[in-house]
Amino acid sequence: MSGSVPGQVNPPSRLLMGPGPITADPRVLRAMSAPLVGQFDPWMTATMTEVMGLYREVFKTANEQTFLVDGTSRAGIEAALVSLIEPGDRVLVPVFGRFGHLLVEIAERCGAEVHTVEAPWGEVVEPEVVEHAVRRVRPKVLAVVQGDTSTTMCQPLADLGEICRAHDVLFYCDATASLGGNVFETDLWGLDVATAGLQKCLAGPSGSSPITISDKAAAVINARKHVEAGIRADDDIDHGARIASNYLDLAQVMDYWGPRRLNHHTEATTMLYGARECARLLVEEGMDGAVARHELHGRAMLEGVRGLGLGVFGDVAHKMHNVVAVEIPESLGAEGGDKARAAMLDDFGIEIGTSFGPLHGKVWRIGTMGFNARKDTVLVTLAALEQVLRGCGVPLTAGGGVGAAREVYAS
Repeated sequence: MSGSVPGQVNPPSRLLMGPGPITADPRVLRAMSAPLVGQFDPWMTATMTEVMGLYREVFKTANEQTFLVDGTSRAGIEAALVSLIEPGDRVLVPVFGRFGHLLVEIAERCGAEVHTVEAPWGEVVEPEVVEHAVRRVRPKVLAVVQGDTSTTMCQPLADLGEICRAHDVLFYCDATASLGGNVFETDLWGLDVATAGLQKCLAGPSGSSPITISDKAAAVINARKHVEAGIRADDDIDHGARIASNYLDLAQVMDYWGPRRLNHHTEATTMLYGARECARLLVEEGMDGAVARHELHGRAMLEGVRGLGLGVFGDVAHKMHNVVAVEIPESLGAEGGDKARAAMLDDFGIEIGTSFGPLHGKVWRIGTMGFNARKDTVLVTLAALEQVLRGCGVPLTAGGGVGAAREVYAS
């Protein structure tokens, strides 16, 4: 079969100001161009150990079991849930956006008896609602999203950790969209497992999922360890219901990252380099500094869209630092909102996001995260949005967006 050979990959220049993925930090991309080494090369295993230490700093934890799951952030979510949950286990999920529904679906696929407590989109779930449900359901696992980009809400976690401790419940958190840009305290809040991704506040590409696991959760997972024929050590014996996935079996992955480096899969070397650089840059900046940076530029974007006369969706007091949901002007409607997004991309090379479910066609989602949590990206995006909306006939305050953002920076 003959045909022309495609040219080299040559993507257009884009400023990714949506809810993720975002523009990767050039230092991360440079790290990912480094030469490959063998997975058991002493340099490689030492680098894996460095990665574990760096992500302990990022997650703010002393957990020995802190490493990477090879795959996008959803691989980390599935690894956590499939390794914690046995068929028939009760799982409680607070749902306040699309990604809470994702946790429900994955837990159901694990054979769990899933219960939910829900808040309207644009709000978070109050701790007393969760505590009442915990008392009623008596779950094995409480699974919650910290920052749900579909609504831009950030669920408070400290009280939920206290509830889990009081009722002996395993506490899992999906921090994909929030880690690095919002306060996250694994040990202080009593989290047992937390997972994330690189493509948001960590300033990298998707493809690697950092995870941290408490000793308590690791014991639960290891109690389900099973023999992989011809590979596992003789003292690894069956204890409980077999973990349904091989690739996402955290009992085996923990052994792979542990001192024995028991073979499980071939580490995604290039992603390891990128994940290491993502964490190194955050630790160099300081986690508190990174959160403050995201708060500053997120606040400038928030006040900027308000300065244009646009509404903001949801309870702003519980908004994530790194993304804002901007109400599409009624005069545009859903179709006009899509045309405005297309104009941002075509005329300015700037990508902003739409949303899902009940918010589809009603809001744009604009992110200020990772490498794009900067003054210049905020001001350029606001200036471009003003010009696009003017072209669509939306009445605006001239220079109102950039002016309001500049006031935030000046103060």
